Amino acid sequence: MSYTLIKLDDIPVGKRFDFWWETVAQSVVSVDASSVNSTSFWAEMRTLDLGTTQLSRVRTSSFDARRTQRRIRQSDTGQYQLSLILRGRSRVRQEYREATLRSTDLVLYDTSRPFHASSMADDTAEMSKRPPKVPSDGFILQFSRDLLPLPASSVERLLAVRLSGRKGVAALLRGMLRQAMQQYDQFSPVEAIRVSTSILDLVTALLSREGGTAPDALLNDPRGVLLLRVKAFIEQRLADVDLTSEMIAAAHHVSIRHLQKLFEQQGLSVASWIRRRRLERCRRDLADPGEDGRSVRAIAARWGFTNDAHFNRAFRAVHGVPPAAYRRHLQESREAALVR
Repeated sequence: MSYTLIKLDDIPVGKRFDFWWETVAQSVVSVDASSVNSTSFWAEMRTLDLGTTQLSRVRTSSFDARRTQRRIRQSDTGQYQLSLILRGRSRVRQEYREATLRSTDLVLYDTSRPFHASSMADDTAEMSKRPPKVPSDGFILQFSRDLLPLPASSVERLLAVRLSGRKGVAALLRGMLRQAMQQYDQFSPVEAIRVSTSILDLVTALLSREGGTAPDALLNDPRGVLLLRVKAFIEQRLADVDLTSEMIAAAHHVSIRHLQKLFEQQGLSVASWIRRRRLERCRRDLADPGEDGRSVRAIAARWGFTNDAHFNRAFRAVHGVPPAAYRRHLQESREAALVR
């Protein structure tokens, strides 16, 4: 588990806008952005890595952001993002739908598809094009699409749909996101995974309700529950080079064949899931400026890749470039943003 705080206070005012969006590309998702307040831009982001999910609290001046096909081709990790608005107004458009959001509203979108998002701090700032007195404020929860035990067709119907967070499961989810961010330093790595699993359970229940899918059938399905437990187990042990199907099956008192069938139902294998999660952990470390002192080889070994050639091939197959080139591009982008 890791926690990071990004502030712009030490960045020259004229360079803050570019620096901010480079940072967002590394930790959340890459977009093409603009703002009426670009010359006086202000933002702050706190990010909590819970293992299977990443939670960010973002406070920012007004902006307009587009996730284009070009951006998706450059970097696509196959994730959903769930935004919760705490203050200000937002709009999200995806799949020919548009959601207009205010405080306590939530919206789900898919980072593998183009979307258009905008955030307005207040009506006065938007109309006058002055720097906002009150920034927009909200949470972004991101997680792999494979972690959501719901039919893809039912989830797709909920993309860019306004979801009220005032009552029921949505209110519980809203409270849990707040508590997780406030108490991040109280969690052990194992507890962080459990918190993440609980958050995903609430997301599943919310989307089941909104999409008309029977939540009891999903959450009480022994295979679905077992699969979630297995994935949480894998997440806790990604750094273990001895992590194998045999170990996982034995820990859950099932046969290897039964374990394989759980993943085959999602079009995956146990090995491909482990590799995917390890590659995502490596990608996050390579994008983290705090890890610049750690070599690519050390990062790969940290997450269970003991063969350099195998790691380079696997990383390139997903991201289109070798890991060293991926890191170098991000470093150059950060430096360019600072000198503009």
